[in-house]
Amino acid sequence: MVNKALSNNPPAGDFHITTHASDWLWAVFSIMLLSLLISLLWTGLGRHRNRIPYQIPVVVLTVASIAYFSMASDLGFAVISNRGGTRQVWYVRYIQWFINAPLILLGLLIFTNMTVSDILTTLFFSWVVVVSGLIGALVSSSYKWGYYAFGLAALFYLWYRLFGHSSRYPFRVGQNVRSGYWGLAAYVAFIWTLYPICWGLSEGSNTISPTSEMVFYGILDVIAGPLFLFFYMLRVSTLQSTDLSAASLSAADRGDVEPKEQPVTGTGAAAAEARTSSPTRVERRT
Repeated sequence: MVNKALSNNPPAGDFHITTHASDWLWAVFSIMLLSLLISLLWTGLGRHRNRIPYQIPVVVLTVASIAYFSMASDLGFAVISNRGGTRQVWYVRYIQWFINAPLILLGLLIFTNMTVSDILTTLFFSWVVVVSGLIGALVSSSYKWGYYAFGLAALFYLWYRLFGHSSRYPFRVGQNVRSGYWGLAAYVAFIWTLYPICWGLSEGSNTISPTSEMVFYGILDVIAGPLFLFFYMLRVSTLQSTDLSAASLSAADRGDVEPKEQPVTGTGAAAAEARTSSPTRVERRT
């Protein structure tokens, strides 16, 4: 079948995608759509009240499918002056990331027992990363690198929230979830760190062509989207009903942190009895 997308929707700018790029984007769209159908089937098998872990893959893959349909059709872009001439910049890609990035983080953070306010703050900084990248891509002058710096700072802060701040809260859903969280969080951190590299080579410095940009971003989106969600769904499938209840945003004990042992003074039998009989105090954060 001949790809006529660029004939029906001609590219613009001195640097634009080719038919080969459009072919690649259609292939990525097919991967996203097939993954969406699989996730819909998997979601239908879940019967627990806490539906967030089941619904996140559906939303993420739906948005990704629409975004890649648009880019494969050579739609959803703006022409921006860059070094060496004008270049196509796809704002539809950033709309995809704006919706999907916080959802992927939410799918991880609900298992950490972080407070809802802490989770929302973390999601906000994912929006800062995406919006900074979009504004920087649309700026023609060297001031675009200022937005690049803002985005990098927000990205590094996200890693602190994922690996540092989240460790203050106990994983009340079992050791299996704890190990799964650290593995998936490291997976996301590594893949997301590669996006600024692609941005710097493409929208930032115009070093690589839009076709190479599409291949680079497409590989990252497949790894960060369908492949990540495959591992995520495997982990969720192993959870018991009680584990999913504990991961609910409305869980009664959400926000409780690890209890701190109170020092008991004195010696002898009385002190030993005080150590064993003293109630455990749990600190709650809001």
